[in-house]
Amino acid sequence: MINPQWLQTFAVLVDKGNFTRTAEAIGITQAAVSQHISRLEDEYGTLFLRRTRQLEITPVGENLLTYVKEVECAQKRLQQKLIHDDAEAGDVSLITPGSIGLTLYPLLLELQETFPTLNIRHRFAPDNEIVAAILANEHELGMVTLKPADPRITSTYFTEEPLELVVPASQKNTEWPDLQKLGFISHPDGEAMATRLLSRKCPDSPSIQEIPCHGFTNQISLILEPVAKGLGFTVIPQYARKAFERQEDIYVVECGSQVVDTIWLIHRAEWPLSLRAQKAIEFLKGKI
Repeated sequence: MINPQWLQTFAVLVDKGNFTRTAEAIGITQAAVSQHISRLEDEYGTLFLRRTRQLEITPVGENLLTYVKEVECAQKRLQQKLIHDDAEAGDVSLITPGSIGLTLYPLLLELQETFPTLNIRHRFAPDNEIVAAILANEHELGMVTLKPADPRITSTYFTEEPLELVVPASQKNTEWPDLQKLGFISHPDGEAMATRLLSRKCPDSPSIQEIPCHGFTNQISLILEPVAKGLGFTVIPQYARKAFERQEDIYVVECGSQVVDTIWLIHRAEWPLSLRAQKAIEFLKGKI
């Protein structure tokens, strides 16, 4: 049987790509890291090609890494079967995009108020980081706007979220020249969202790049602040707009047929969801 500590060292080294950082992450010496890898290579062959400041994993190493992940999945399934799974206690870990997250987090706290022995862990992240976190078992539940094709992930419909064109409350004229004069408040997905929505509202108009940018923020809870102050307009998901406190200072423009994103609930396909995760999903669906 392979020494599990050697396998842990190997997996961390693949992730860190450096003997020194691996030693720091595990809490052992660099010499011990080298020894663990040497023992594995004595048994199975070369796992890494050592280049200057870089490690390149070999096909043998890839096969061993696959084995490590399979063992990890098996241990998780065993843990779910053998350890008492309490629907009202333990971690509820969820990672979501910022917009839907602004709505869900207060609801999760409401759930925790009802069951104080639950421990709510919620993080905001873009789709690619969410998928990576689910695959790395850092969170049990995730939500994304693009349905993953990875067979290791189960995806189910959760809700839909329209995009909205939001202007200052004092700005009711919203034809293309009015928007150009007002200016755009951008965010990481701003141009892509604006292109999708404005092409529906103003199909014969130039691209969003023709509108001057009057501000940018990567904090979704702050995007509407400059809009409320009359400094520009933006395009954001509906849940982000609804979470803004000063609704009287903004105005949602009617753009005809909606541009809608589907929110997908994702989790690892290899093992069942915990009872507390199932309870959280049922609770959130009843509130959204």
